[in-house]
Amino acid sequence: MTTSLAEALGDAARRLRQAGVEAPAREARLLAGAVLSGGSAALIAHPERPVDADEKARLDRAIARRAAREPLSHILGRREFWSLPFAVSGHVLDPRPDSETLIAAALDAVADRAAALRLLDLGTGSGCLLLALLSELPAATGIGVDLAPAALRIARANARRLGLAARATFRRGDWGEGLAGRFDLILCNPPYVPSAAIAGLAPEVAHYEPRLSLDGGPDGLACYRLLAPQLDRLLSPGGRVLLEIGHDQAAAVGAILGAAGLGRASLRRDLANRPRCLVLAAAGPPQRREKTIWKAGRTRLG
Repeated sequence: MTTSLAEALGDAARRLRQAGVEAPAREARLLAGAVLSGGSAALIAHPERPVDADEKARLDRAIARRAAREPLSHILGRREFWSLPFAVSGHVLDPRPDSETLIAAALDAVADRAAALRLLDLGTGSGCLLLALLSELPAATGIGVDLAPAALRIARANARRLGLAARATFRRGDWGEGLAGRFDLILCNPPYVPSAAIAGLAPEVAHYEPRLSLDGGPDGLACYRLLAPQLDRLLSPGGRVLLEIGHDQAAAVGAILGAAGLGRASLRRDLANRPRCLVLAAAGPPQRREKTIWKAGRTRLG
């Protein structure tokens, strides 16, 4: 029996719905557009077109992977971040819109976007934070550090694909250990999920994303404790550190950083109005007024 594009798409959406996938019709269209001849345009222009056996087999394989809750980005091999396409796999954390809060905060802290700034991305993963910022700062250069060699391969490939390889260097390392010099902007999205909470995350995260990028230790704060003593020596006078945090971690992370003797900090919220980023100033007044998280060692939520 011949199957049309419309029928194949309807069956794919039904299977994803039964598997508990959110927005099953949308994801079925994306997968079908990626694996069927003619791409997404054919789904709109010729829904009556028959799907041959090879196409049907390709679509069935893609839908089976997604129904097993493998992330859509892993099946497609890409994820958009800051309107840029990034290659991703199970070796790196999937870039998320929440993390764009760090890019917006960093750009707000830069007085001259044409300046030759030095950037540092600790735990770079796919390289999305460093490369997104380099795309906005044409004279800047940056270093991305990660402990996982597979992640570094993906980050380097993304830099080449985006035409930013000449200004981005990637090296294997354990946070800031062994780094020399100072940086104008330091970005970091460390693992901050408490170990015991990982199993309760969505299957796409718990089963397919690297535990190294998720596990923040028993209380989710282990990596902040490692980072805090390293930041002051790495940050240039007048520079900024931008740290992603869990939505309920602002006070706890603020206490850790404050105890390390770091300067003023402000809180940035994501598009859902959740606390998402702490911005630490090395010296001098902040360039915009924001809510203070701690001052003189006293921690509070605003």
